Amino acid sequence: MTDQATTTFADVSRVEEVAPGRFTAAAHPEWTIGGKPNGGYLLAMLGRAATSSASHRDVLAASAHYLRAPEPGPVELGVEVLRTGRSASQVRARLTQNDTSCVEAMFTLGALDAESKPYWSEGMPEPEGREYADCVPVTGPAGGGPGPVIMDQVDLRIQPEDLGFGRGAPSGAGVLRGWLGLPGGADFDPLSLLYAVDAFPPATLDIALTGWVPTLELTAYVRALPAPGPVRVLHKAQLIEGNRVDEVCLVWDSRGRLVAQATQLAGIRLDPPA
Repeated sequence: MTDQATTTFADVSRVEEVAPGRFTAAAHPEWTIGGKPNGGYLLAMLGRAATSSASHRDVLAASAHYLRAPEPGPVELGVEVLRTGRSASQVRARLTQNDTSCVEAMFTLGALDAESKPYWSEGMPEPEGREYADCVPVTGPAGGGPGPVIMDQVDLRIQPEDLGFGRGAPSGAGVLRGWLGLPGGADFDPLSLLYAVDAFPPATLDIALTGWVPTLELTAYVRALPAPGPVRVLHKAQLIEGNRVDEVCLVWDSRGRLVAQATQLAGIRLDPPA
């Protein structure tokens, strides 16, 4: 990370309420990939506006459709509280730029209990892979060429076995495993977890080297309040067909507790098989 990482995630995802249900914000130019703001970063910004408008303060679930990528700079956010219940609220949020819709999202908000424990978790894999210190930092130029500037803002590490794409030799498994830390070593919260589930490079890099893999739709669940420290990430591609790929992401905190999970549908262009 660069010295600029002392700017916190809360700083770069800050929103300002200008009227009931209306917010302004600035998409930071250094939280971009190919000059376009990261989708999870934008979702966290929308989540901040949603939680500022409802009585429940924790994001439990979020589903976003990405209509077009905004440019870095001023954006507007509109929030509509659809329902407020005792245990959950449903909120609709929209991010626009120059009166053009860019991201449409739905949130379910509630309250996460720091002391809660899973009743049953056999349907989920156990966290696996190398420990934080044994993974390779992915910052600045990655894979022999200029990397996305967002990689200089966070501490993103991938285990060496999954870095074959950087040598032009992807394994074909479609899996990236490693760790993620926020600027300045800040602890994660439910909003920054919405970024974490979209922070890793496309898992398709472990299948074939491609260009931009734009997110079309992303659904995320926040399952628990994370313990302090970086989070362990498993990012996996499941099916590529019709120039689209679905990827799953699982995020565990430093104690090994699953704290977030996501599925996304993204566009992809691959050369036809020879």
